Parts: sequence; C-alpha cells; structure tokens
Amino acid sequence: MRVATFNVENLDFSGPEGDESDSAFQERVRILRPMLERLRADIICFQEVHGQAAPEGQIGARSLRALRVLLRETRYADFVLSSTTLKGRADVERYRNLVVASHPEYVVEEVRELQNTLVNPPRYSLVTSNRDDPLIDVKWERPSLYVRLRLGQNDALHVLNVHFKSKNPTPVAGQGPENYQWRSPSGWAEGYFLSSMKRVGAALETRLFIDGIFDAETDPKILVCGDFNAEPDEVPVMAIRGRTEETGNPELNRRVMHPVALSIADSRRFTLYHHGARNLLDHMVVSRRLMASFRGAEIHNEMVHDESVAFATDDKYPESDHAPMVGAFDEAAYEVDLET
Repeated sequence: MRVATFNVENLDFSGPEGDESDSAFQERVRILRPMLERLRADIICFQEVHGQAAPEGQIGARSLRALRVLLRETRYADFVLSSTTLKGRADVERYRNLVVASHPEYVVEEVRELQNTLVNPPRYSLVTSNRDDPLIDVKWERPSLYVRLRLGQNDALHVLNVHFKSKNPTPVAGQGPENYQWRSPSGWAEGYFLSSMKRVGAALETRLFIDGIFDAETDPKILVCGDFNAEPDEVPVMAIRGRTEETGNPELNRRVMHPVALSIADSRRFTLYHHGARNLLDHMVVSRRLMASFRGAEIHNEMVHDESVAFATDDKYPESDHAPMVGAFDEAAYEVDLET
C-alpha cells in the first residue's frame, strides 16, 4: 500500500468560474499529471482542491470538476473521491477542500468532518481591535477530514487529512492588514496569536479524535497526513505525535504516533522553500500498527520552487509550492512476521 499527501495549491480553473479548456489550467494539468503518476499511490490525501460550479447552462451542485479533469487519463481516473463539503448541502466548498482519493478496491465505510466538533471555539477578548465588543469566538478556519477505509477482510484503515491554519496573521479589526500593512506591531502580533490558536486548536481536536480511535480499538491502523503548516518540533505536530517524552506516561506508549519522514535523509527532508530556507510543513504520521509494516518514504522535492521570492507567480510555477510525500506499507509482510 502506497499513501501520498500533496498540497496541490489552489487547484482550480482560471478566472472566477472558468473551465478546463483555459490554457493556464491545461498547463497545470500537463505538469501535475506526471508528478501524480510518479507517486504510484493507492490513496492520496489532497489539500487545497477548489470546487467549481456546474458547467454553463447546467444545473447541479458545486463539485470537484478540476480535480476530476486532472485525474483523467491517469492511474487515478476511477479512484473514489471523499471530500469536505458545504455544510448542510451536497456542494463542496468553493475553496481549499480536503480530498481523500482512494483506489476502488478500498471500501469507503465512513466520511466525517471535524471543525470545532470536539473542541468548542475559545472565547477571546481582543486587545488591539477597535471593535465595540472585543469578545470573539476563535473558530478553526478549515475542517479536518476523516475517512475510514477497508480493503477486503483487513482491519479498517483510519485516514485523517488535515490542513491547519497558516502562520499568516489573522486580520484584526482596526489593525489591518490594509494594503499588506499593519497599524501597529501589537496588532500584527495579536493576529499572529489568533492564527496560532486556530492551528494548535485544530491539532488538539485531531488528537482527541485519534485517542477516540485508540479507545475503541486495541491496535488500530491510523494515518494522519496533510499540510500542518508547522515544522516537526512545533506544537501542532507534537500534539499529534503524543510522545512518551512529553506525556511521561509509559502506559500511553501504544498511542504514540510516528512521522515517516524520519526515515528520509535530512538533506532531502523538506516539502517547501521559504525565502531560501527548507521547510517540512507537510507530514505523514502513523500509528505503531502501520509503522510495523512501513517500508519507506519519499519526498519528491526536486522541482519545488521558492514562491516567497519576488515575481514567483502561479502562472510562472504551475506545479505547486509544496512537494508531495509518499509512504509505502506492506501489510502482508506484517502479518507474516506475526505468524513467524
């Protein structure tokens, strides 16, 4: 089993409501398809997949038209797509959907979204804002996507696809940003603090869900992957891992989650460039059961570009500013090892 995670960076037709024939989108397809084929994945967790309205003259829900065009004529053409949706409607979100694309041999048993589902939005009193009422609810900006898959008679595979809040500061009324400028350093700092709350809060909610799976199963197969917008030693990643070094409780050892990227040489362990620095913001973290069958990981970062430099526009770099990561697991070998 090969599982990949890939932030495809605003996958969409060009223009407000374009179509697949526009040249900019076709160039993205030309670049992205070989990258996807190289993954040879059975399951792909996509982030930043935009949803498109029904074609002109047709009536229907907003759907993942751009992604389906991208996957057309690839090994993933008939994969099942499980995604985040517009709450209470059949439509997907307009922007930044999470999608789990799975081989049709995997039965999709459950799809669920987590967004302030297990953690109530914290109440926070703004200190730099000019709002009459400074109290706000700090809600996560994006849900996390849970998909339970099963291959044949095997145990269920619990997949969590995440895209936590970026480090860009959250706007603060009266402080900005306006024209990319903040009114004060304190306003910028408070916006940064709000973004940190959203990012860490979503990670906490994901960890709570993981512990719920451990409560229900003795040795579950859990895989969390996506764009954490955090380095390996930052709180969102460490919260998901739940290392014994942090909890101090050896009875929780079986609940520890393990990052597969540790098997990759440090010189290759990055998924994004920012101002010339290498960053590992995309992660794949798995339970002990999956780690026992882990065979290797790759980050396909040979062509990743630095989109933080001047004039690095999307039309100049149509692939993505994130590199995909793929992990290989051999459950059959794991079962043989147990028998012997």
